[in-house]
Amino acid sequence: MTNSISSVQALPPLKRILVLGSGGRENALAWAIEKCNSIEEVWVAPGNGGTKDLAGCKCIAIKESNVKGIIDHCLLKQIDLVVIGPETPLAKGVADELRAVGLAVFGPGADGAQLEASKSWSKELMAEAGIPTAKHWTANNENDALSILKSFNKPLVVKADGLAAGKGVTVAETIQETEQAIREVFQGKFGASGQKLVLEEKLNGPEVSVFALCDGARMILLPTAQDHKRLKEKDQGPNTGGMGAYAPAPLLNEEELNKVRESMLEPTLNALRGRGIDYRGVIYAGLMLTETGAKVIEFNCRFGDPECQTLMPLMGPELALVLQACALGSLSQAPNLSISNLCSACVVAAASGYPEAPRSGDLININTQAGKLIQLFHAGTKCTEDNKISTSGGRVLSVVAQGENFDIAFKNAYQGLNEIHFDGIHYRRDIGYQVRKF
Repeated sequence: MTNSISSVQALPPLKRILVLGSGGRENALAWAIEKCNSIEEVWVAPGNGGTKDLAGCKCIAIKESNVKGIIDHCLLKQIDLVVIGPETPLAKGVADELRAVGLAVFGPGADGAQLEASKSWSKELMAEAGIPTAKHWTANNENDALSILKSFNKPLVVKADGLAAGKGVTVAETIQETEQAIREVFQGKFGASGQKLVLEEKLNGPEVSVFALCDGARMILLPTAQDHKRLKEKDQGPNTGGMGAYAPAPLLNEEELNKVRESMLEPTLNALRGRGIDYRGVIYAGLMLTETGAKVIEFNCRFGDPECQTLMPLMGPELALVLQACALGSLSQAPNLSISNLCSACVVAAASGYPEAPRSGDLININTQAGKLIQLFHAGTKCTEDNKISTSGGRVLSVVAQGENFDIAFKNAYQGLNEIHFDGIHYRRDIGYQVRKF
């Protein structure tokens, strides 16, 4: 299939790209971007232990927060496009600073990143744009939040207002759990991100992730995906950053996806423009499909992780040029983006103690052979002094595989994962249970 906007003129030459970030998402982005025929170099800053194993990719030890170092590197290496992966540098305005010196950047400025960086701001935008979402209340202190809970008298979803690495949401099952989550937020569990919170009514239904690549005025949609937030099988245990994903998610057909575009994504982009925000990057909509229709649970300002890992192998070699066109505000100049019709499966291997207190420093033994239909994307890994790979984060790596159906894709992914070993390795064995035959 292709996702197209007709080309009217050529884009500037695209030879050298810098990807900012160190996780699995950035590993997958660099891998996919390098497939573009015109690309000569892909740099990843700061990258991780697996970056050096990606064909055509180089690691540069510059943190995402070191804006001067990033700019110096871009000017020295004549970087044509910067792709910012994580939400934190976006929220801190790194894209704005890079654009100020004339660099082309895929990723919104700090104003647009408020879609994710402030849940209360995002909810206000949804109300303004008429986006279907859950009933919600904003509280600036514990007493106000507890008063809202008392008046509603039902368990609520508790969300820290700011960024919390995907762990700032509690879907409480009882009023007592809601109270505890409220107190934890205002007692500093999420630091400055918990100076206020959003309370939401609980919605019921399957969740699906939708991604739109935007140039400020236009957008194209990628295949849908579904991730698995809970740590343990059968969706039990604490929320994590994501334990696995698959794409395309069959929860929305083409007609339904177009309705999401028309009723949610385009109104959101228009509302951003109405506020004077030139949004160039990903709008990631997390939806819940309720009995009364699709509703937005939250917006994110970047690719999902691990959804990005499962999506990137489906992208054609035109992806880098599409991201460039978005960065330049010229999506009408982008080539057609070809998308594979295969099914893609991703399973994350996490460290012992994840998500509360992940252990690091365990050596990793990798015998998985990556190939055309199986990929290994590193996340929380680093190279040791003797050139071995060890764990350095909660979500260590992910194995991604494709097949003609999900049974084949997941079989291949799990076979690849069986060839990876480190002390305390943990992964769910039921990722994709919605689409697999056990």
